[in-house]
Amino acid sequence: MAKIICLLGKSCSGKDTIYKRLLADASLNLVPMVSYTTRPRRAGESEGREYHFTDETGFERLKAEGKIIEDRAYETVYGIWRYFTVDDGTFDKNGKNVIAAAGTLPAFEKLKAYYGDENVCPVMIETDDGIRLERAMRREKKQAAPRYKEMCRRFITDSEDFSEEKMRAAGVDNVFMNNEDLDKCIREVADFIRKL
Repeated sequence: MAKIICLLGKSCSGKDTIYKRLLADASLNLVPMVSYTTRPRRAGESEGREYHFTDETGFERLKAEGKIIEDRAYETVYGIWRYFTVDDGTFDKNGKNVIAAAGTLPAFEKLKAYYGDENVCPVMIETDDGIRLERAMRREKKQAAPRYKEMCRRFITDSEDFSEEKMRAAGVDNVFMNNEDLDKCIREVADFIRKL
């Protein structure tokens, strides 16, 4: 029976890089579950790869069609940005394992509620806060219009959203460290997926 491997992690923990590398590993035979967002594209992002990019009208249309599994709205310094998961037929419990970069605990819990606990497996990527902050600064500096206030808001919010108590309550116990050795972290996650 197929599983949804749900990658979780604070911003700049490396989950997007890990997601891409796991997806590229043909031996894992994973199918991507691409999330949707109303936030602007960052430099280097492509439609359907990192996200499906839409606007508020697109969000409301999918919601009216009953296709939204979970959604998060963030009041940013640039207005509301939404991130959401759509039941677009990607997951088939009799098909291949799916990998989702869900990001947050509430998103993970809603995926479990929608698809069933037995079908959704959490994988938490943990990174030292100092390393995350350095990565965040490097990423923002590359943007045409860096959004440093938003970067700081995300950093602070993540500390609250991924507290040990909240992770325990959500049943997240598969934690992988991504500090200085990205390849080791990816190998450990890949081995974990193979054992599913």
